[in-house]
Amino acid sequence: MLVGGLLASLGMVAASFCRSIIQLYLTTGVLTGLGLALNFQPSLIMLNRYFDKRRPMANGLAAAGSPVFLCALSPLGQLLQDHYGWRGGFLILGGLLLNCCVCAALMRPLEASLAGAGPGPQRPARRLLDLSVFRDRGFVIYAAAASIMVLGLFVPPVFVVSYAKDLGVPDTRAAFLLTVLGFVDIFARPAAGFVTGLPKVRPYSVYLFSFAMFFNGFTDLTGSTASDYGGLVVFCIFFGISYGMVGALQFEVLMAIVGTHKFSSAIGLVLLLEAIAVLIGPPSGGRLLDATQVYQYVFILAGTEVLAASLVLLLGNFFCIGKGPAGATKEEECRKPPSDARDGVGSGEVEHFLKAEPEGKGEVAHTPETSV
Repeated sequence: MLVGGLLASLGMVAASFCRSIIQLYLTTGVLTGLGLALNFQPSLIMLNRYFDKRRPMANGLAAAGSPVFLCALSPLGQLLQDHYGWRGGFLILGGLLLNCCVCAALMRPLEASLAGAGPGPQRPARRLLDLSVFRDRGFVIYAAAASIMVLGLFVPPVFVVSYAKDLGVPDTRAAFLLTVLGFVDIFARPAAGFVTGLPKVRPYSVYLFSFAMFFNGFTDLTGSTASDYGGLVVFCIFFGISYGMVGALQFEVLMAIVGTHKFSSAIGLVLLLEAIAVLIGPPSGGRLLDATQVYQYVFILAGTEVLAASLVLLLGNFFCIGKGPAGATKEEECRKPPSDARDGVGSGEVEHFLKAEPEGKGEVAHTPETSV
């Protein structure tokens, strides 16, 4: 994370000296993108190692940091542009990104507290990339749904400001739409994390995540009917709620599906697939807009993609993984440490292990969510 903070800052500072769009691609795109990736993934892994019982709430609160800056970015960018120009703006943003190094200094590993637990649980994590997660049907379904989802998830925030300008809204008011979206998102993410952490709701986190995607896709479809600034404000409010739910739940659900032992490899592979999809989603929306000159079609395409993702996750989880909220599956055996001799663990037993102390031989008990 320290290296990532330095790379992200260096990319923004270098962008302030660029003289072509290709150079901007290489600096803000490749260099800053790599730096932010080195910050994002380790922070999620550490978060899920710090928390267990209150992990959904922790994920929701941590995810709320993103919309805070999204809420401030639009007016901040306009302010930097007016006072310092785009070069000065990149330079100042590069300085702000150095704070990632400060955050990284607070990420302390838990080796001391786990020293007496034995080497058993840590051995699977020594592998940098565990491709065995693809043998888990739950992971494959989640990865497919997440890849389809991001094809359309980020399209509305990219085009909503231009959509408002196309309707004749002044630039300042149009940029304010992102502030509205981010402000609602700030409260939606912790709220979604709190609800997911409730004992009666947490076993159904996969279905709640599927509903969040369905809500987001439906919001995109209704947003395509907006014909004035007020309609776009209403769209941004509901999009912020659904977007916040998705942001708070997506990695909590992944942890619930694959468990702690394979989470680092699983999240890396999922983010890789999502990154490929992101390279396709917004550009395809731009191509559609160039061909039709109709923003409504872009929002309809995005909504259809997110709705399809929700159905893939819902039906895949219901038919291919298990109909119960926490029914054990064959994949559960694949997620256990090699020394684990317990087979066919039922949901009742898993709940018992959650409440019990860590088992003998240094093995950590699985939580009920790992048998989705």
